[in-house]
Amino acid sequence: MATSATARTAAVLVGLEAVGVLALAGWQVLALGSADVASMPSAIALLLLTLVGALAVGAFARGIARGLSWGRSGAIVVQLLIIAVAIGAATGEYAHVAVAVGLAVPAAIVLAVLLFAARDAGRAQPRALDD
Repeated sequence: MATSATARTAAVLVGLEAVGVLALAGWQVLALGSADVASMPSAIALLLLTLVGALAVGAFARGIARGLSWGRSGAIVVQLLIIAVAIGAATGEYAHVAVAVGLAVPAAIVLAVLLFAARDAGRAQPRALDD
């Protein structure tokens, strides 16, 4: 199935997010190497979970590029989770509004593109005629 320009844009944006999560994993490796961690087992577990997350986001990007609905669905959930983290970053005792905006704005943009891609995919589906 051919993908729309919106779906290709969404796939690229979600792919960039996967690269960003991989960069976060690289930063965690550097922190492990410099012994800048409170608990080594916890840091290793967090690194592994970050790598799994990067693989998942990369798989969502590939699914979107292939026109598969599960790719869009998974990526929409990722955007909502990022927005939830951004809300947490904006509130509380250690609030960082700039970090929250830096997380929320790109996630909201990608979420909008994903919703438009889902709309386009729905319009491209042949409709069954009722008897």
